[in-house]
Amino acid sequence: MARIAIAGFMHETNTFAPVLTTYEHFARSEGWPGLTAGEAMLTVFPPINIGTGGFITEAQKQGHDLVPVCWSAAVPAGYVTEDAYERITKMIVDGIGAAADSGIDAVYLDLHGAMVAEHHEDGEGELLERLRARIGGDIPVVVSLDLHVNITERMVALSDALIAYRTYPHIDMAETGRRSAQHLDRMLNGLPKQAKAFIKLDFLPPLTGQCTMVEPSKSVYELVAKLETGNVSSTSYTPGFHPADIHECGPAIVAYADDQESADAAAREIADYVLSREGEFAEPMLEPGAAVAEARRLSNSATKTIVLCDAQDNSGAGGTSDTTGLLRALVEGEARGAVLGHLTDPEAAQAAHEAGVGATLRLALGGKLFTAGDPPFEADYTVVALSDGKFLCTGPFYGGTNANLGLTAVLETGGVRVVVCENRMQAADKEMFRHIGIEPEEVKILGLKSSVHFRGDFTDIAETIIIAEAPGAFIDRPIKNPYRNLRAGVRLGPLGPEHQP
Repeated sequence: MARIAIAGFMHETNTFAPVLTTYEHFARSEGWPGLTAGEAMLTVFPPINIGTGGFITEAQKQGHDLVPVCWSAAVPAGYVTEDAYERITKMIVDGIGAAADSGIDAVYLDLHGAMVAEHHEDGEGELLERLRARIGGDIPVVVSLDLHVNITERMVALSDALIAYRTYPHIDMAETGRRSAQHLDRMLNGLPKQAKAFIKLDFLPPLTGQCTMVEPSKSVYELVAKLETGNVSSTSYTPGFHPADIHECGPAIVAYADDQESADAAAREIADYVLSREGEFAEPMLEPGAAVAEARRLSNSATKTIVLCDAQDNSGAGGTSDTTGLLRALVEGEARGAVLGHLTDPEAAQAAHEAGVGATLRLALGGKLFTAGDPPFEADYTVVALSDGKFLCTGPFYGGTNANLGLTAVLETGGVRVVVCENRMQAADKEMFRHIGIEPEEVKILGLKSSVHFRGDFTDIAETIIIAEAPGAFIDRPIKNPYRNLRAGVRLGPLGPEHQP
């Protein structure tokens, strides 16, 4: 039995997004639990599809003694403020340091891997460096990472293993925590010191082309899993998070093995395979009007729901979830019966609750956070339904999470319904609609503010999926992002032009 300190600090930073991420965003519960410290971690996380939950379950099964420090996450947005970063990093380093003073055998960290603070572009690398300065270099540190991590050389050097998700939608978050616990257990029980291989790729794939349910990513991750055998203890491929304007942004491969030759060979095989299929990661998008027109055409003969993906207003990638481009197109395109969710507008949600079901309000909806996009959509809205926005998620991505959308309302204008709420959460779980009286499979045209995660719970009801290129703070075409810190020579999109700072 080993004594293992555990902590988590997760944020996917879109450096082009207009809303800074403060300490309060980490402290409160929205899509994920709020800041959780100490023994509470051992009961809060095991039921949830999240790395820490999977690690706790597996490590306890192995008989290890866990020392929980703290865990926090915030909805993806702009830079993490210096105040938030310093306060939470101090909690983690001080907590693990105190545990080390009384004796620990290892550390597990549940990190996202794409955190950018106002004063540190490599948030996770900086955290690991401070932790090593406090506990030394001999205690093993194993880290689970999001698939959309921007792995840096410093992260590889300062950890003993980086183990990333293999699915997008991320239905294997808890499973990755379990794999991390199994790897750490082997390290503590005779696994030879592992050689490391790290390869950075010089192109930026769009998020919409990374879904592991389809090609080319499906085959990439089949290869990643296949190579984890024999002398090779762990392999990860991460496509990166391109809306992060940092030097080391982009895809990476890490491999660990008993010897350097085996680690290098595994990493090189994955890198070569990804590059051989680079062009396939591009995904077509339609402007909102064309997307709605195509959805209406297809819905005339469809037997299932036509899903419209509002990819660039995805709060899971730093979007504000309050742009109105797709809503406007649905109304102007006379897509009566269509539903769009979820649009964040606290003022409108509160006004709807004050007015009550059946009331008609004149509202300037949305367009309050991402002001560079579409303006607010002013119209007369009828309040169709209301809720407190609290429910249990049941889909494969958010499953087990007690969601909190805040005050939530269904508003209707021009025959189109839109779900409006106080808090940001990407539309990736059917319960987000069901809890307020909408059954998604009964909707002919369903608009979702999500890039890919929605596919985990909505693919089964979808006749087809159409990606709309409506305005948003998350720009899915890397060539359109004004990079300043990205290294020279990186291709801006699959087979795209090379970036020149």
